[in-house]
Parts: sequence; C-alpha cells; structure tokens
Amino acid sequence: MTDIRANLERVRERVARAAERAGRRAEDVLLVGVSKTVDVGRIRQAIEAGVPALGENRVQEARGKIAEIGRPVPWHLVGHLQTNKVRDALELFDLIHSLDRLELAKELDKRGRARGCAVGTLVEVNVGGEASKGGVGPDGLGELLEAVAAMPHVTVRGLMAIPPEAKEPDASRVWFRALRKLGEQHGLSELSMGMSGDFEVAIEEGATIVRVGTAIFGPRGGV
Repeated sequence: MTDIRANLERVRERVARAAERAGRRAEDVLLVGVSKTVDVGRIRQAIEAGVPALGENRVQEARGKIAEIGRPVPWHLVGHLQTNKVRDALELFDLIHSLDRLELAKELDKRGRARGCAVGTLVEVNVGGEASKGGVGPDGLGELLEAVAAMPHVTVRGLMAIPPEAKEPDASRVWFRALRKLGEQHGLSELSMGMSGDFEVAIEEGATIVRVGTAIFGPRGGV
C-alpha cells in the first residue's frame, strides 16, 4: 500500500536539496500534487500530510473531487483546456497552467469579465516543438503575450512546459533552461516545469512550480 505521507516527505526533501544546490530556498518552489486518476481517499491523505496544492488534468474529473473534498488547498488545472470548459474551469481552479492559444485567451477574458475578476494563468510553451503536445511555439510566444496583455480579465503569471520525454532526467535540462530564458526575455518569473521524473533538474534550472504525481501518489498511468 502506498504510504502517501512518507512519499510526500521524501519529495519535500528532494525539493529542498535541489533548491539548495541552486542557491535557492525550498519555500520558493510550490509543490503541486497531481491527483489525476487518484481516488478521493488518497487525495485526502495527501492533504492531511500537508500537500500545499493539487493539480488535475481534466475539468470533469476535478469537478466531482472538488465537490466532495472542497478547497482546503488551491487546485490547479495542469492539463489541456477546451474553450467549452472554461466556465466550469473558472469555478474550480485557482490557476490555469495551459493557456496556449488566442482563442482560449479570449474565452478566459470573456468569462473573467462575467465573473468580475482577472483569471490567473500560465502560458504553456511547446519548447520541444512536438506535434503531439499543446503549447504555443517559442517563436509565437511574444505575439500571444502581447495579445493577452490587452485583455483586462486575463493575468499571465508565468510560463509552463512539458519537455520531450527523456530516459534520463538531465536530458530535460536544456528544455527547462530554454523556458527560463523565455521567461527572462518576457519578464515572467513564474515557471511551472518538472514532474516526478525530473523535478529536481527543473528546480536547479529555475522552476517555481513543480507538478508531481507518481512520486507522491504511487504508480498510475501518467505523471
């Protein structure tokens, strides 16, 4: 049986060591426990153990969980967001990690206006140029950011990336470094990058948010 409390403590220790290696503070890195496909009972264990935030990939799956668990910690949407799910997403999530196209930005702005608040987002960048993944290309990032800057009800806090799959964690370093440089170019310091297999490298390269599923909740298809 997975010991979620022990797993979470080990992940926290690894976060702290990676931050120390980079001359940073562990407190400057937000650990998001990615709970997609994880049952409510195990999510509650993670909350009781002190997980600071939770991440879900799908609006529909999150809806049922949040209705049952409530909001003892912030919830983040870390997966692709369809425009027809925006209204529901804004009722559920505190931060959207996957703004990747103008059409979605316009819908977020529209729904934010209706709610009377600005929507907090991260722009997803397809750093590896993979056709199978979402995200704006690095060359199109500036244009998208410029367009979103004119939308009063969308706030871009930073960038997010999922690098190409690699056998060794260090192979992702080049992609994390690329995202950090893009953030520096555009004055964005919040960087959501790094998952169970490579979050330590991501922290060394400047991650301020890491999205960790398997290392906390145990094996299941995905993160």
